[in-house]
Parts: sequence; C-alpha cells; structure tokens
Amino acid sequence: MSTKQPQLRPPPCHATDITKCQHASGIQMGVLYISLYLIALGTGGLKSSVSGFGTDQFDEKDEKEKTQMAYFFSRFFFVISTGTLMAVTVLVYIQDEVGRSWGYGICSICMFTAILIFLSGTRRYRYKKCSGSPIVHICQVVVAARKKRKVELPSSTASLYEDYPEESRIQRTYQFRCLDKASVVTNTDYSEDGAFVSNPWTLCPVTRVEEVKMVIRLLPIWATTILFWSTYAQMITFSVEQATTMQRSIGNFKIPAASLTVFFVAAILITLGAYDRLIIPLLKKRKGKPGFSNLQLIAIGLFLSALGMASASVVEVNRLAVAKANGTTGTTLPISVFYLIPQFFLVGSGEGFMYTGQLDFFITQSPKGMKTMSTGLFLTTLSLGFFFSSLLVSIVKAATGSNGKHGWVGENINKGRLDCFYGLLAALSFINFGLFLLCASWYKRKKAKQVPEMEIIVKGSSVEEKL
Repeated sequence: MSTKQPQLRPPPCHATDITKCQHASGIQMGVLYISLYLIALGTGGLKSSVSGFGTDQFDEKDEKEKTQMAYFFSRFFFVISTGTLMAVTVLVYIQDEVGRSWGYGICSICMFTAILIFLSGTRRYRYKKCSGSPIVHICQVVVAARKKRKVELPSSTASLYEDYPEESRIQRTYQFRCLDKASVVTNTDYSEDGAFVSNPWTLCPVTRVEEVKMVIRLLPIWATTILFWSTYAQMITFSVEQATTMQRSIGNFKIPAASLTVFFVAAILITLGAYDRLIIPLLKKRKGKPGFSNLQLIAIGLFLSALGMASASVVEVNRLAVAKANGTTGTTLPISVFYLIPQFFLVGSGEGFMYTGQLDFFITQSPKGMKTMSTGLFLTTLSLGFFFSSLLVSIVKAATGSNGKHGWVGENINKGRLDCFYGLLAALSFINFGLFLLCASWYKRKKAKQVPEMEIIVKGSSVEEKL
C-alpha cells in the first residue's frame, strides 16, 4: 500500500535535479518502518519455528519416518532457495519493469495463500505437548546449582531427585558435574512440618539438568560455525562490488551486478538436488544410512567455504593486475565477470551443506522440549557471522589504512588489496575448520558416553549398583 498510495510516499524524485527532491514525512516514514518491522517480526517467528515444527511431524522411533526426516532438511532448504531464486529474478524484474506495488502485492498474496494452506492442515498435524519455556528451565538449573554449590554430591545417582516418567528420563552423565548439585535433595527442600516441597528454583530433576548439559555440549559446534556466515557475507557485498568493475555483457545484454547472486542460489539448488537424488540413495544402498551425518554436512560446508575464499583471493589477484595495467579509475575492466563463478559456486554449495547440517544438528541433538530454542541458536550463528564480518572489515580497514593509506578495503577496491582480505578469511576459515573437527570429535566422544551402562553386582545378600 505504501508504494501504491501517493499519500504514503513522497513524490518521485527526478535524477536531473536532486536538490528539489521532497523528503518523506514522519507519517510516511512511520508506515515504512512499521512494514519493515512487521516483516522482521514475522520472519523471526517463522524461521525459528517452522523447521522444528516440521521435524515434529516425523516419528523418530519409526525407521521409515526417521529416514524421511533426513530428506526433510535438504528439501526444506531447497524450497527456501527456490523462493530466493524467484525473488532475485522474477520479482526484481516485475518491480523494475512493472511496478514495486505489483512485486510486493504478489508477495502478499503468496503469504495469505500460505496461511490458508497452513490452516487447512490443522487437523492432520502432530502436536508435541509444551513443557514450558526452555530459557526458564535453563535458568532454574543454574540458579538451583548455584544455591547448592557447597553441597556434596551423593555417591549414588539414585539419591538424586527425579520426577520425569521412566520412558522420558535421561540418564545422568558425569560431565559438568557442578550442575548435578541442582538435583541434590537437602533439608531446605522440606517444610517445617516435614512435607516435601518441590521448588524448581531450588531443586531440579536429573532429566532437566541433563537437558541443560545437552545444550552446553552444543555450544562448541555453535561457535565454530559462525565464521562460515562471515564468508557468506562477502558473496553479497565485496563479490558484488567486484562484479561492478568487470565485464558483464553478453551480446547486447548487460548482467546487473547484483544478479550474480543467481549463481550463488543456483549452486545451492544444484547441490541440494544432487544430494537428495544421488548421494543419499547411494549412501543408503552402500552403507545403509540416509546420507551424511549432520556433523559431516557441516564439515563439508566449512571446507567448501574456505576453498571459496581461497578461490576469491586468486581471482582478485588477477583482477587487480588487470586494473593496474588499465588504470584504477576505469569503470569497467577488460576481465570477464564469470571468473567470479567459482567462489559463488563453492560458497553456495557450502551453504547447501551447512544450512541443512546445522538445522539437523541443532534440532535432533537438542532436548525434545527445546527444538524452537535450538533453531534460534542456529539462526544466531548467521547474525553473529554478519556482525563478525563487519567487525573484521573495520579492524582491517583501521589496521591497513592508517597514515593516509588506502588500506586493503576501501571505497575504491581497485586501489585496495581485497585479495589479502580474502586470503585472511581463507586462513581463518581453514583454522576454524580444524577447530570444528576437534569440537566434533569431542562431541561424538562425549555423546557416546552420555548414557552409561549399569552393572548389578551381587555379593551375598547385598546388591551394589555400579555405574
């Protein structure tokens, strides 16, 4: 509506006389910001919930449905990427050639249609019972453990408090033992008349403590996946800026620099399609498992992104050599923009593996009642990756651009050393890949010890329970 109704936007601004452009009024800006924040609010609710809700539709105890869930993540991201491809091609063309109100109107109609389709399946969905806020549960365990930090842990697990049903219990592990004190029953858990009082802020069941431990074990993997999204940020910033200086003509048609992200999205679609139709069936036939594990997918994504940055650095060396030979002030250099395809394809393929691997990992390895929060944990890696990219650019610019120097990154990339910046990111990515392998090895080793076996040793008339 803001692009269609004249009252909700300033009059068109003519490029020939920009001094007479009329600024938007407070009401017009208010409508614009309300629109943007509504989209952000809706996206936050959608992205953090839809993947977890989707996996709830599969029964992990059923082998057939468990296999189907492995397909779900790749197909889920494939559909999202298809939407992105439509946005940067069809919708951009409609907005530029027909009108922005048409582009936004098509999006609105699609979303309202999606709501109707979503509601039509209400009676068919599987609903998981809500067990309370995971953030509150984590805080309760931490607070209870802190209050009882001076209490000694009992030698037997049977002495710890547990109120979960037998089928949903998680066996105690011996990692992060300081949190186990939240399950120790003390005199403070009884009232003056001797009645037992279960206060979740002073006493937590063993299963809840173990759920918090599960979340903590996710954090090293979470931390080592942030840098990937910093390399991803380069594909929509500096790589597009590189494209603006290169030859983009095919006959009489000139490719818009921003449209090069089509290669990026195409790489994602090709990768996911090949993985879904070729790799998963092949691995299932040969090894009996549906595709790579989530940690293997993440590792492949990290490695491909590191290769992508190395490729970008090599291409930039050639581009700068051409710029130096032809003068740094020229707008278009005699070097084809298609030299950028390898970096777009490598990082795009890496995102295909990374996104599905992260989704699978954070959803399946988190406690059952914390799937939405774990999806949010995954999304924070994306946002922090962009923040780190901005921070790294600022640090590099300040460190290399002092004393009047242009520095590695600046307004004119022909005068900078973007190849060194890409090389720095490649080095950091390979180091981060090594750290991820260590964290993944640690995680798998700790997970294997998560549920210790119980041995019953009989000595005379006494029974000793040994863990």
